[in-house]
Parts: sequence; structure tokens; C-alpha cells
Amino acid sequence: MTQDTLTDLHHGWQLAEAPSGADHATLSALPEAAWTAAAVPGSAHGALLAAGRIPDPFFGTNETEVRWVGERAWAWRLHFDVDQLAPHEDLVFEGLDTYCSVWLNGLPLFSSDNMFVPQRVDVRKRLRRGRNELMLRFDPPLARAREQEAALGRRQLWNGDSARLYARKAQYHFGWDWGPELLTCGPWKAVRRHSWQVRIDDVPCRPRVDVAARTATVRVRTALAGDTAGLRVELELLDPQGRSVARATHAAEADGATLSVADAQLWWPRGMGEQPLYTLVTRVTGAAGTLAEDRRRIGLRTLRLVQEPVQGEGGKSFFFEVNGQPFFAGGANWIPDDSLLERITPERYRERVAQAAEANMTMLRVWGGGIYEDDAFYEACDELGLLVWQDFMFACGMYPAHDAFRASVRDEARAAIKRLRHHASLALWCGNNEDYAVAESIGAYGPHAQLDRFDARAIYEKLLPEVCAELDPDRTYWPGSPYSPNPTGITGSSDASVGDRHSWEVWHQQMLPYQRYGEVQARFVSEFGMQSHASLGVLESVLPADERFPESRTAMWHNKAGGSQPDGHRRLAVYLADNLRVGPTLAEQVYATQFVQAEAMRFAYQDFRRRWQRPGARAVGGALVWQLNDCWPVTSWALIDSSGTVKPAWHTIRRALATVAVAARLEAAGVRLAVMNSAAEPRAIKLQLRVFSLSGRSILDTSIDCIAPASVTFETLHALPALAEPVMAELRAIDADGGAEIARDCAWAEPFKFHRHGGARIDVQATDAGLRVVADLPVKGLWLHADGARFLDNFIDLVPGEPRLVAIEGGPLAAVHVVALDHAGRVVDLAR
Repeated sequence: MTQDTLTDLHHGWQLAEAPSGADHATLSALPEAAWTAAAVPGSAHGALLAAGRIPDPFFGTNETEVRWVGERAWAWRLHFDVDQLAPHEDLVFEGLDTYCSVWLNGLPLFSSDNMFVPQRVDVRKRLRRGRNELMLRFDPPLARAREQEAALGRRQLWNGDSARLYARKAQYHFGWDWGPELLTCGPWKAVRRHSWQVRIDDVPCRPRVDVAARTATVRVRTALAGDTAGLRVELELLDPQGRSVARATHAAEADGATLSVADAQLWWPRGMGEQPLYTLVTRVTGAAGTLAEDRRRIGLRTLRLVQEPVQGEGGKSFFFEVNGQPFFAGGANWIPDDSLLERITPERYRERVAQAAEANMTMLRVWGGGIYEDDAFYEACDELGLLVWQDFMFACGMYPAHDAFRASVRDEARAAIKRLRHHASLALWCGNNEDYAVAESIGAYGPHAQLDRFDARAIYEKLLPEVCAELDPDRTYWPGSPYSPNPTGITGSSDASVGDRHSWEVWHQQMLPYQRYGEVQARFVSEFGMQSHASLGVLESVLPADERFPESRTAMWHNKAGGSQPDGHRRLAVYLADNLRVGPTLAEQVYATQFVQAEAMRFAYQDFRRRWQRPGARAVGGALVWQLNDCWPVTSWALIDSSGTVKPAWHTIRRALATVAVAARLEAAGVRLAVMNSAAEPRAIKLQLRVFSLSGRSILDTSIDCIAPASVTFETLHALPALAEPVMAELRAIDADGGAEIARDCAWAEPFKFHRHGGARIDVQATDAGLRVVADLPVKGLWLHADGARFLDNFIDLVPGEPRLVAIEGGPLAAVHVVALDHAGRVVDLAR
């Protein structure tokens, strides 16, 4: 019998511009000189860039120079050889972007119009021994979408061309308020030949965990294709150490089997425990041995979305509980990590997810205007303990819901759920991003809706929950983000007392000062953010030499906020002017915008997490910043720029989300102190509070012994005498047993622009353990940079006379660049 064999068809592809609507004969008649080498997985933009036929779309304003690529049709061709034919021969296309017609050996196979729906085609009768030809034609996506829009009507949206709502294509490709318009096309995922006698089509598995008893069962069903007469299915569960802990065998025609696990190793989000992963092995066997095999890793855990009354307040909570333990879900929103998707390697996914984990995050939200990410993303989340809030791919628009569109969405949802549902990291399915808010903005949804035009509710409130209930019944489905069940009054999807909320009163809407983030909290804040420039090196890499200054035409081009009416530079200017005195150079602007973003995120995460409070009073259950990453070099809300360089805000968030974190705020009556402990056990700590004048005079140095209760936030106010000068306060949490510092935070007299922060002598020395930094005056926002080095702590504040040791990965360092508030950047020679 024939073994199940997958063969990648990734080498030897060629690309050529195609006449609009060309048939196979026309494409075959194209001259050989028209064809150029192309990579698969890949895109037309990527192939043309590799061939030197287009400039780098990310440099300068080249985005406009390559727009023509997305306006043309493109043919892809592959010649491949076949020696032997199996009883079954399929061609498998994991993803075609987007409007594609396919021919094999001159005969039409199929046409597709959804980049999220994989295609499997039986080609046994069309495949031949020897040379075969596969031909694909991709039509220009915007033109095809506009044809549907012309027939069915224009619809309301935010961001991009309105026709995008008809295209089942990554919506950010049409341009967003942080990304370019790059209308890619091509086989963006794997293309394979599948030769088989029998194959495993699906392996639905449903773990059940008894946390108290540390036991689990895994109910496994196996969907097979082919002639299964006389065959058996063998199931085996391997523990994280690779040992077999459960087995079962059943006839191929049987419904499945249940595996039992004793002494189960539980999977936890990072910071709460380990992330052990079991391997479920499914084999189809016959007299000749194993004919097909499937391996997938699963985690044993329980997960629940808790919506219950909040003591002393209206509405209901919105927080997650894993293995019976509630936790504050601090994290970020995730967008595709590149505009050219083929460039996002598994290593890059791992690096970016690891950066989220290192920032003490516990959740990433896969935003609905991008893609259902590659398996490598979810595997990294499984391994590193980040839960995933998974949007379906709808964002910021009034989508249609006619029959053909719904059918395509149903196929898309089924494919995504079946591929992802076994991941331990997957926490929640969500219907869309901000579509309810768009509907509210035109009066089509909410308590005072005047229009009956929200067609896509048939998708978000019927189709998607039905598919989720059928294929993934143990996981929560949430209709949208933001979403408030049964909105009352005038709040609609902005109701802070129930559901999740996007708190954009800071930056958008009223442009509130970031110091007022505490006023825009919600039960779960699934979006909020503050813009900043990318790192100086990234900006300089895409700005022409004569455009490397603030507000240059090209610098503004690389800030997409506001869409067709750009306003990001104006909003940035307001937040800078409200808080800082900023110099005229690009380097000074980069530092200043990143400073403001970092301080804004410190306020936001501290204020939201302070409302976690205690059992029964979980007033804020989580906060996901917009956004973790970038898809190109840009001024955006990202914490990590397109080169993978973290911004100062990454460090302030890392400190605010530590297992034990502290917050200090200067108030008229003194210093407000907050201690946040997310551990399952109480912690004995000593709080050390020191207050200094900006001139370096010590005003207060006191300590408080206390117990930080488990999974609780508590606050106290430490009174200060009336002060005639501006001050800064430093709050440290020190372990009561070992004396090691656990957490630190500093509060400063604000706005910063009212006070002088310069003049300190900052000494930097290299030691075997890292960099030793010390200053004679208070220093705010010290930022260290050296090529090839990674500083494990950065954007730090210094109090007079106390050395700080900053650990480093990479090096040894010959020099380091040092900059701080009101201290010009300088290079320190470490070899002296």
C-alpha cells in the first residue's frame, strides 16, 4: 500500500505580467523573456523586488512607485516531474492571494477568491508521469473588489478603499493608519502535491482536566479519507518528556477513542507556571504498516471567561481564569509582521512572540484586519505561555452578507477553526474588530439605531457562533471588539461597565492627556495606545539623506495616522508640546516621541492594573496595547519597530506587568503608592520610598514592611509636607527575605517641560556584570544604545548617588550612546 506523502512544489516557479482575463492559451503564448524567477510561498511584489524590477517599497515614498504592481494581473507557472502515481493524487494550495484561476496541464482546475481558504483538488486523472505544468493567474484585487462594489453598493468603513469590504483578502493590504497600500497577489502559502492511499483529514481532540485531581482525558475523533476497509487507527499521547502515557486503538470506521492521563502536567500562561505540551500521535495502520500519521501538540488546562458582578459597581467583570486561577491579562495587539507575508519566517515569529513574553505579557490579540497567522506563531505562543485572542478577519467596516459572501466566510471560518483549535494558547474567538463601532457611527447599531443596514450581524451573531459551536464548542466566542452585550443608554460598544472596550480618548477622540488614562478604564481594555517614531536607525534607513529631519515630506509619509487626511504629525506635536521641550533634530524628535509613548504606557498599564483589586471586585480584567509590532518602517503605536528594536515603552510595560509591580504617583497630599501582586501566593516585601528635589536634595527616605496579598492590588497614600520645589519620588519593593529588589517606579513633577532636568554628571562604566551607571542628580528616562547589544533594562530613572547595574546581552562593548531627558545624546567610550 502507498504511504501518505507530501511533496513541496516550491522551486522553479516563474512570474510574468498577464493580460487581463487571459486564458491558458494566452498565458502559454507569452514569450520566454516575459518570465522571471519567483519564490513560493511568495508574492508578485516579492518576486519583482528580488529581480530588481521594482525599488524597495518601504524606502522613501516608493510605495507610490510600485502601486502599478497591484493594478496588473500576474501569471505564475511551474513545471514539475512525476515518476509514479499513487491511488490518490491531490494538489494542495494552503493559501492563494486572492482572485486566482488555476490550470493543470492546460485544463482548468478551479478559481478562488478568498486568500484564507485552502484548496485541495483531486488531480489523479489529470496528473501524468513525466513533465507537468501548473499555471496560475492572479487578477488585480482592487479591480475585482470594485466590480462587486459597483454591483452591490458602496459601504461605510474606516481605513482603506471601500471596495476592500467585498474582498476576502488581508484588509491591511489596502492601506491602514499604520501601514502602506501594497496590494499583493500570489501563492502566499505552501503549494504541495499529496500522494496517498488513505489520509487523515482532521483530528478533533477535546481535553478535559480535573485540576484538583491532576487528571485529564482527551477525547479524540479521527476523520479519514480514502479506502479505510480493514485499517485501524492508533492513538498515542506522549508527555512533554516524550514518554508514552496513554494509548488506544480502534477500527478506522469507529467514532474515536478517549485517552486518560494520570498525574497531568498542567499548561499555564507565562508567569503562572510552566507550559508543558503533550504530543498527540494519530496513525492509520494496515498490514503493510503505517499509511498516514498526524502529530499535534496540545496543552492540558481549563480556561474560562468570567463575567460576574463587580462589588460596589454596575455591570459585569470580563477576565480570564486558567486552571481555576484568575489573572490580569496584560498584553498587546498583534498585526502581520510584514506587508510581504512570505518574509515572516518561523524564526521571526518566535523572536517577536518571545519579545512579548519578555515584556511579561500574557495575551496577544490577533487583530481582524490581518491574517490567521502561520502555525509558527501559535506554536510559539503555546511554548512561551501567551494566550491568543483570535479575531476573525473583519475590521472597521460594514461588511456585506449576501449568500455567496456568507458561504465564503463559512469556509474560511471552518478552515481557521480546524487548523487552530488544538492550540493551548487559543483563548477566544472574536467576530470582528470595530465593526459594531462603525455601525454605531452611522446609526445602524446601538440603543438609538435609526438604520437597518448592519447586514453583517448575520455573520457575527449567527454564522460564526454556529461554526464555533460545531467545531470548537469548549472555547468562548465573542461577537466583536469592542462589544458590549445589550448596550444601554448612549454608550453602545463603548460601555465601560460590561464587555471589552477600545479606549481611544487618549490620542484619538478628545485627545485627553495620557495622565488621565485612569478615567477611560473598562472591564477589559482591548485597545489603547500612543504613537512614537521608530528607532533612529530604522528611520534613517528609509529616509533619503536630504529628508532626514522632523516633518520632512518623507517622514510624514511614514506616518499613516488619519488615513486619507493624515493627522498623526499634528497629534504627536500636541502630546510633545503638552509635556516636553523638544530640540530640532530627528534624533531629538525620536527620543521625545518615544519618551512620551513610554510615559503614557506607564500610566495606562499601572492605572488599569490597579483596578484588578481583589476577588469579587475585578473591575479591570486586562489591557492590550495597540500595538506590539510593525509591518514596515513607520511612526506608529508599536512597541517594537520593523527591525525588531524595542522602544522605551516596551520597558515601562515590562516593569508594569511584572509579577510584583509598584506604582508611585505625586498628588497634592503626598505620594500614592500601589502594589500589584499577580502571584497565587502572598509576598512579604519592604517598600522603600525616597523623595528628592530635582536639585538632588534628599527630602524623605522611609520604609514600610507589608504583605502583598495573592492576586490583589492595594494602595496607600504617604503624606508629604508642603513642598516649595519640584520633586521626584522613587518607590522600590524589596524582598523581605533575601533583600533583593523586586520592583521599582518613579514619579516626577509634571509636566516635565516646566522644570529643568539637565546638568547631571552621568557616569557609565563597563563591568563584568554589565554597565554601571550613576549620576549626581536625579535623571529621567536614561536610554542606552549600542549596536549589537541588548540591554535587559533600559529607559531607567536614576536617583542621586545610587549606582544602577544594567545587564547586557551581546558585546563586549567599546562604546555606548547615552541620552536622557534634557541631556543631549553622547557616546561614552567604555575602553577608557
